[in-house]
Amino acid sequence: MGKETAQKINKSRAIRRLVIWYKRNSAVTSIVDTAASSAATASNVAGNMVSGAGSVVTTASNVAGNVAGNVVSSAESVVNTATSVVSNASSIAKNTLQPLVFDPLKRLQNNDNILDRVEESQSKRIWIAVDGMGGDYAPGPILEGCLEAISRFPINIKFVGKIEKVKNAAEKTGLAELLENEINNNRLELIDSGEPIGMNEEATAVRKRKNASINVAMDLVRNNKAEAVYSAGNSGAMMASAIFRIGRLKGIERPAIGALFPTRDQTRPVLVLDVGANTDCKPSYLHQFALLGNIYAKDVLQVQKPRIGLLNIGEEECKGNDLTLKTFELLSSEKSFDFGGNCEGRDVLSGSFDVVVCDGFTGNILLKFLESVGGVLLDILRSELPRGRRGKVGSAFLKSNLLRIKKRLDHAEHGGALLLGVNGICVIGHGSSKSLSVVSALRLAHSAVNHGVMDNLNQLQKLQVLNS
Repeated sequence: MGKETAQKINKSRAIRRLVIWYKRNSAVTSIVDTAASSAATASNVAGNMVSGAGSVVTTASNVAGNVAGNVVSSAESVVNTATSVVSNASSIAKNTLQPLVFDPLKRLQNNDNILDRVEESQSKRIWIAVDGMGGDYAPGPILEGCLEAISRFPINIKFVGKIEKVKNAAEKTGLAELLENEINNNRLELIDSGEPIGMNEEATAVRKRKNASINVAMDLVRNNKAEAVYSAGNSGAMMASAIFRIGRLKGIERPAIGALFPTRDQTRPVLVLDVGANTDCKPSYLHQFALLGNIYAKDVLQVQKPRIGLLNIGEEECKGNDLTLKTFELLSSEKSFDFGGNCEGRDVLSGSFDVVVCDGFTGNILLKFLESVGGVLLDILRSELPRGRRGKVGSAFLKSNLLRIKKRLDHAEHGGALLLGVNGICVIGHGSSKSLSVVSALRLAHSAVNHGVMDNLNQLQKLQVLNS
């Protein structure tokens, strides 16, 4: 069976499963409405009981003091029972219905994409080098994410770090036995190294400390012992190590960090680059970023004809500063990709563009702003929810949905960003990455290797614009 035929069959299956999801979601919505209505009815019954109990208490007080005391005690018991019924109804509804309400995008973000599962099951296992000491919480959560990723994807891990610290972290997190099993199964290998480059250290420190964990991991890629490298440590140090150890692609002046942002179309994120590698850029840098992003969107995002946009303050070609004006001319004359013109800030998440290029200073501000949106939006929605018993019942049903909204807007949940322009596959993780982000980042690394990104990136040197 040809590759195109297999892809068509896989897409048909995915469409059928999505149709089934929508039908199931419709049924679940009906159940939720019924449960909410029942909870409201229970609340009214409880209110009526309280009101009736008050009347009984008043009447009883007029008849006899002792009798009244007994009635009051009974009335309080009834009220407490009714309140308990409402609370239990809310808890039961939440626990029963939440597992039924799921989102295909969540499955995609949690590495359960239907098409990718078929592809990954048919591909060979690849070795990925992991800087186990890089990150705010390393090495424990990094190790946990690696062990989880090994069980999900066809990958093997060369875990680089101080072995004693790694084993101690495994003991504390209860992963020692699983770690030993994966080592015995030859799916994980511990590689000893020195201390990592700290987050507050200069990137040039990689030249002095050759045994730093990121340098050891990068050497594994250079010596063809691993096909990709991942680190959640100092991103500047990782970029410097990549340039010094494996080098830049021919014709590329500066590598760029490409990050995926969510859009209105849940299945089609936008690649924004550069988001922090180069704060000062020339027009030629942005032109090369567009070339790199175009290949990434085709190979990894599977967009047949990516639409490239230039981040600017207006759609008109006469808008912008000297950098964007000169870059617009270069991108307009490029024939190897589809240039869609200037992209305003409000258009980045609209889904109108597949790749958006900008200088690293602007891109990093955009990235950090997006990181805060999810948490702020969630806090606003929480503050607007109604108070009281009914509000608690409604919140129980909305909680999982609100958390998914936050995850869709939080860049850290997408795992990592590719360092494009170097002669190897490098994935940069968020400094605060925990196990779920590590899993997502390793899936990204596997996808990049499996789609032959480096083979196509190496073809860039044949373009005349890079040789002129």
